[in-house]
Amino acid sequence: MEEVQRHSVHTLVFRSLKRTHDFFVANQSLLPEIDETLEKLKYNIKARDTYGLVFDRAAKAKALAAKRGDSDRIEGQHGGKDGVLAITAAGEQEGSTPDGTNGQMALVPAATPTPQAASSAVQILPKKAPTIPKPKWHAPWKLCRVISGHLGWVRCVAVEPGNEWFATGAADRVIKIWDLASGKLKLSLTGHVSTVRALAVSPRHPYLFSCGEDRQVKCWDLEYNKVIRHYHGHLSAVYTMSLHPTIDVLVTAGRDSTARVWDMRTKANIHTLTGHTNTVASVVTQAANPQIITGSHDSTVRLWDLAAGKSMCTLTNHKKSVRAIVLHPSLYMFASASPDNIKQWRCPEGNFIQNLGGHNSIVNCMAVNPEGVLVSGGDNGTMFFWDWRTGYNFQRFQAAVQPGSMDSEAGIFSMTFDQSGSRLITTEADKTIKIYKEDDEATEESHPINWRPEIIKRRKY
Repeated sequence: MEEVQRHSVHTLVFRSLKRTHDFFVANQSLLPEIDETLEKLKYNIKARDTYGLVFDRAAKAKALAAKRGDSDRIEGQHGGKDGVLAITAAGEQEGSTPDGTNGQMALVPAATPTPQAASSAVQILPKKAPTIPKPKWHAPWKLCRVISGHLGWVRCVAVEPGNEWFATGAADRVIKIWDLASGKLKLSLTGHVSTVRALAVSPRHPYLFSCGEDRQVKCWDLEYNKVIRHYHGHLSAVYTMSLHPTIDVLVTAGRDSTARVWDMRTKANIHTLTGHTNTVASVVTQAANPQIITGSHDSTVRLWDLAAGKSMCTLTNHKKSVRAIVLHPSLYMFASASPDNIKQWRCPEGNFIQNLGGHNSIVNCMAVNPEGVLVSGGDNGTMFFWDWRTGYNFQRFQAAVQPGSMDSEAGIFSMTFDQSGSRLITTEADKTIKIYKEDDEATEESHPINWRPEIIKRRKY
């Protein structure tokens, strides 16, 4: 029995290719003749498939004009005012036309349609070139007050609806209430046993809500300055909270990767919103759907159905942790911030609008006012000011640290505008609270918009 000689795979493939080449080399470059009838038929089928609707509408318009006795207007007479082109050639029967063009499209000047026939006329209108809108001018912002008083990192801030005072919470476990006009301390509330991470003031009740790294969620009665309710359920630190604007519902979220919906009065845990796979760093609520939006360290943003307690949509465009989400006060939109960039979305489906790129740091917080000024605060103390509509960055600076602090303590943890939108309050790692306002002396001439539309790119990913 003869032994079969073994060959490498390369040799066998090469031999197979050679056999194939030898087999077909005689027919090389010998192509069949093109049948012109079949070619025409192919193009007619393609035209009917792509432009069938246009052909049908043109045929209907032609028939309607013929009935009225003015078919000459659609047969090619130059009666149009502006010479707008119209698609008029369409077969009365499928694939053929009266002039024998086999359903090919002809462009002729369109006549001005009568009001009765306007709906059936098919016109090709000139397409307007896309334009990038010019940013609205905003006055630059400047520091107007620095408030000291906390003994640790100041992690959160909330302004009361009457715009008379604001509250801050810090790593010293104390909630402090400050007079907004003068910046003087009005009250200190103690009760948390670890860092206070989020605050919210109710617009309908004399209540202040707080949560912290001690897993506690507290409701303070501001008439008695005492805790009147605790909301138990979180398994780890609670990092963020939001009050629903129209119903008595509180939403909290944190390191246990869940957001919990609480009945403000009964303290019942109505829903536990599960789905995120890492810390939930930000939550916002609104009256319209989606009523709850969360951002997480798993780099996703989720839109939630409050009634069902389920996720409606997950936005996975971000590549890194989403630490901040902010709702626009009047537009039906929101923004989410991550170290890769800030993204704007449209509710209710979460349609992507545009990227705001350039704030290359860990963005801890954002705030937006009714004038369309979006501010983002970074973990390295940088602040970027943006025009909401166009995404133009009109101002950026490094927040100054308190004298005696290290440069590494230049970090912004939270920020909010007051109710008027004219004051910006930030809380920082140098244990201070800073208040910014617009520069009243600035004009469009002294601080012009450095706008170059050719370098503005709206990348969609």
